[in-house]
Amino acid sequence: MPSLNFVRCGPRLACILTAVSLLVLPGRAQNQPVRVIAFGAHPDDCDLGAGGLAAKYAAHGDKVKFVSLTNGDAGHQSLRGEELARRRRAEALEAGRRISIEYEVLDNHDGKLLPTLEVREQVIREIRQWKADVVIAPRPNDYHPDHRYTGILVQDASYMVIVPDLVTDTPPLKRNPVFLYYSDRFTRPQPFHADIVVSIDDVFEKKINVLDAHVSQFYEWLPWTEGQLEQVPKDPGERKKWLAASMRGARRLQPEWREALEKRYGAQAASVQHAEAFEITEYGHQPSEEEIRKLFPFFPEP
Repeated sequence: MPSLNFVRCGPRLACILTAVSLLVLPGRAQNQPVRVIAFGAHPDDCDLGAGGLAAKYAAHGDKVKFVSLTNGDAGHQSLRGEELARRRRAEALEAGRRISIEYEVLDNHDGKLLPTLEVREQVIREIRQWKADVVIAPRPNDYHPDHRYTGILVQDASYMVIVPDLVTDTPPLKRNPVFLYYSDRFTRPQPFHADIVVSIDDVFEKKINVLDAHVSQFYEWLPWTEGQLEQVPKDPGERKKWLAASMRGARRLQPEWREALEKRYGAQAASVQHAEAFEITEYGHQPSEEEIRKLFPFFPEP
């Protein structure tokens, strides 16, 4: 919200100016859809971190795009190369179709992603072309180097998206977006801090439906890496139930998210079972509480 510190005015005028400032976010027209772009290293990462949030935005009429920085051509126990990349791209497009969002898979190799200038410019273009209000990415500390470097690449792009003399083939943004991290379990050098927590109870089945589109991952590769491939049901309906049961346990609301949840849901927070949490990074626009409520139009009225 614009600062009024430079204005000397009486209480009534100050109230009027404050009320007007809450109607429209700086740089955004009133009633304009929120534009969200989420980055992942692989064609299922965004779905895990923000599949529920994306479904809520899409149902609200806002615009969401998922971008995978690699083509996923190494994430399988038996398939590889271009054959696997084609399959994973098709799965990603189907996942996006299921909740009416856009999904793009870039043609960088899985397991070989590096924070190069070339890939940074790809990220800058994606954010600018989408005219993003909100950008989501992993934190730059993670078990997988592709995840770490995705976090670094988006972090490195976070200021550059407004610099006119860089990536001159795509017009710069007029205003820096809000940059967010997905939640994760890692504690060093510091743990994830939940600034924004969104209930996904109402779209939990939609999130499962999105993950279900990534057959090569959730029913083949990931169970194989955990020695559980034999536990995956063969019937598509039964395996989807199996996936939902595993996600209910793995993606349940965390106790340390409770404070941020209660801040915006009040008494309703007590009934929330599943949520997605996000940390506001220090590198983009720092939103006021009023801006947060405009950018995340899912919270009950305070």
